[in-house]
Amino acid sequence: MAAALTREEFETPEGRRRAMRDFLFGDHAFIRACYDNSHEIAPGAYRSYQPSPRRLERWARRGVRTVVNLRGPKPSAALFLEEDACAKLGLVLVNFRVFSREAPSPEILREARALFERLEYPALFHCKSGADRVGVMAALYLFFKEKRPLNEALKQLSLRYGHVKHGKTGVIDAAFERYLDHARANRISLDDADAFMRWAESDAYDPAQIKRDFMGNWWGNFLTERVLRRE
Repeated sequence: MAAALTREEFETPEGRRRAMRDFLFGDHAFIRACYDNSHEIAPGAYRSYQPSPRRLERWARRGVRTVVNLRGPKPSAALFLEEDACAKLGLVLVNFRVFSREAPSPEILREARALFERLEYPALFHCKSGADRVGVMAALYLFFKEKRPLNEALKQLSLRYGHVKHGKTGVIDAAFERYLDHARANRISLDDADAFMRWAESDAYDPAQIKRDFMGNWWGNFLTERVLRRE
């Protein structure tokens, strides 16, 4: 197996060619090129899959000023290409890691809420496929920033965008459903973000236990893990 691409190697002509090969085939960009899974969340906020340099140029022409990479800062061909393209295009790149097979931690929820307030808009949020991690952030954006009811915001996590609730990625839905049950039982308004955060930061919310309790069914797991190979 070839050694991982480094930033130093990326700065060479051969390194850039290797980065594009790794991006196209190792990161499955050739598949994403056949399916445009990008959508408007709300005015000034968009969701997408991992954009190529050319795709970032198109977003810049549409007025996007900030790109939020939900895959995190782990070195990879995709990240190096994205960093390089954003620098050339004058886009601000923010790395904010979210997980597709975890119930969102209180820290991620709290930091996401703060992130929405300090970003320069228009902004593009993306993960690898534009389905799960960006679905979480799109839902939280509508809930925290746009003041939409949580049950309405959670429509951002749906099969329309490639999110599969019946696989391991469904643990995200299970976490939010715990709160919806709590809110309805206690007659809490579903647009009350402060009440949601009080619950998420209390002992009532245990992300690790939710993950242990959750089991996707066999076809959902096969689809997300073997066919779609979600990150």
